[in-house]
Amino acid sequence: MRIKKYGPLGNEVIVIEDTRLTMNNRIYRRRSIINQIMLKISLFALLFGLFWLFWIVCILLIKGSPALSYTLFTKITPPPGQCGGLINAIVGSILIVGFGTFIGTPIGILAGTYLAEYGQRGWLVTIIRFLNDLLLSAPSIIIGLFTYSVYVVQVKHYSGWAGSIALSMLVIPVVVRTTDNILSLVPNNLREAAFALGCPKWRMIIVICYRAAKKGIITGILLSLARISGETAPLLFTALSNQFMSFNMNAPMANLPVIIYQYASSPFEDWNNLAWAGAVLITLLVLIINITVRNLFCNKI
Repeated sequence: MRIKKYGPLGNEVIVIEDTRLTMNNRIYRRRSIINQIMLKISLFALLFGLFWLFWIVCILLIKGSPALSYTLFTKITPPPGQCGGLINAIVGSILIVGFGTFIGTPIGILAGTYLAEYGQRGWLVTIIRFLNDLLLSAPSIIIGLFTYSVYVVQVKHYSGWAGSIALSMLVIPVVVRTTDNILSLVPNNLREAAFALGCPKWRMIIVICYRAAKKGIITGILLSLARISGETAPLLFTALSNQFMSFNMNAPMANLPVIIYQYASSPFEDWNNLAWAGAVLITLLVLIINITVRNLFCNKI
């Protein structure tokens, strides 16, 4: 479509092509086709990922649900051919994961606070953020091998403390990233108002910034907890396992991920069933944590 316009003298004709996108425009049709193709590719990718996810969960529930019983929470891991449960592994996982979270969370929060509140500028902050991202993406087996060489070799025995230290190294980068990001979202007006009232910076961070960002920080802690709940490789190098109920963190300690690894690769059917049951327990725990984070915190931040 063309539009005719006349010059100021009335004798010159200026022809201007209208490039507005209409239904009959070639550019519009081409963009519409490309848009439809990309939408279909994106939908296919979504369905492809969901298919494998539901397949894994369904197989896990089908094979693991029959093994769930009250003996799972009342008896220790059995020898082959006998009835038993996973109570010692459950208790060991709770202790190792709990202490790992307890060790890593304060370090992560303080480091994230430094990055967001004290180190807005400077080369050191850039290096710290880069190293934190590197640690965040590091394979867990590398963390386990590092803890083994630094701690286990020095004390000359495996222990629950070694497992907690290894898991805390996986907690720290997640909490650092979350704390750094969420504190950066706190409006500067709140900080300036506190400074105007004579509030020192450390108190402003505790009373105002932490209070405004507490839901985001808690979200990061819970997500890190969900991540380390199923880690196996670090515990193979550090906590190892045993077949008895133990509360001694300074000795090898049973835990669900290692028990699942050992029992799933064994030739005994009863051990295989316990491995499937343990996998269901860890899956349900991670699912509950993620649902809790989304419903209680993510929608309110």
